[in-house]
Amino acid sequence: MRKLLFISLSLFLAVPLFAREKEEKYAITDEVAWFEITYRKPAEAPESKDLPLISVKENRFVDPEGNPVLFRGANIADPDQLEFDGHWNRELFAFIKDMGADLVRIPVHPAAWRRRGADDYLHLLDQAAAWATGLEMYLIIDWHSIGNLKTGLFQHPMYDTSIPETSRFWHTIARHFQGHNTVAFYEIYNEPAMYRGQLGKFTWSEWKEINEEMITIIRYFDKEVIPLVAGLDWAYDLSFLRYDPLDVAGIGYVTHPYPNKRPEPWETRWEENFAFAAMKWPVIATEIGFWSPEGEDEVIDDDHYGNRITRFLEERGISWVAWVLDPLWHPNMLEDWDFNLSPQGEFFKEAMQRDPAPPIPWKQ
Repeated sequence: MRKLLFISLSLFLAVPLFAREKEEKYAITDEVAWFEITYRKPAEAPESKDLPLISVKENRFVDPEGNPVLFRGANIADPDQLEFDGHWNRELFAFIKDMGADLVRIPVHPAAWRRRGADDYLHLLDQAAAWATGLEMYLIIDWHSIGNLKTGLFQHPMYDTSIPETSRFWHTIARHFQGHNTVAFYEIYNEPAMYRGQLGKFTWSEWKEINEEMITIIRYFDKEVIPLVAGLDWAYDLSFLRYDPLDVAGIGYVTHPYPNKRPEPWETRWEENFAFAAMKWPVIATEIGFWSPEGEDEVIDDDHYGNRITRFLEERGISWVAWVLDPLWHPNMLEDWDFNLSPQGEFFKEAMQRDPAPPIPWKQ
């Protein structure tokens, strides 16, 4: 009995001691002021309404009067790298504008986003938005990963991410840029890829569900921005839209029709793999480009890939963005940071400045 009483008394004394230790361990401090956390809308950038709002009407991107807009633009390197190397400045954007572009795609690598941190990275994107607005160009913010979000396997460590991190990224971006007309597009994921099974498998229905979830997050904060959804096979193949499009309105679809994606005749395969979708939805080729033969002069005639792809896209009202205005990333449009253009860069400069190819009647 005495032993039982001793044990009971010990437990009685231990409970308040444990409770005190727990209170001290989990005490609210100045550093962790849980009940003072608020979620405020970021201050609106002064230039956020300077450019006309771009929206979706049926199968086209349109201006506020409902006029179709055909974008022709350029990709740049990751702002984190550009800033680190001393090339993140308005001069780069002004050069793109002088080439004839009206759209700039900004690839944000998950590794760079983590390394720099959200606040510092948002500062770079704010600069891009201000420069682009002043030059009357629109922006695509692109979560630039390549691989399988479902399995968490990717082609390179700089692309490593996850569904939760991707969700948090778009949660942050959509809150920050809500209502900013210049930031017209959010490209949810750069290039979904299975790498012939090396990165595991996923189905179109699984990819569709992931994107619909991301769009739900984006649309809570920003109902005007246009989410862009990539096709499978490194963002090339949109053939699944024939029977299972996303259950979301006001979006666009992405293709990356590089010349190595399919053998010739390209046009027949382009029609089958992605162009048919432009009859129902806006489609944008956010990456096109070609490699010049090593040590040879590039012969760019009417039968060259560059002329064939830009003509093919424009005839179908499909906007395009050339990859990439940088001397290090390939296929490169710059030879150096004196802004000397490569043969590919010279071609796309000329392509941006000429009249678009006239539209053709759709094949039913």
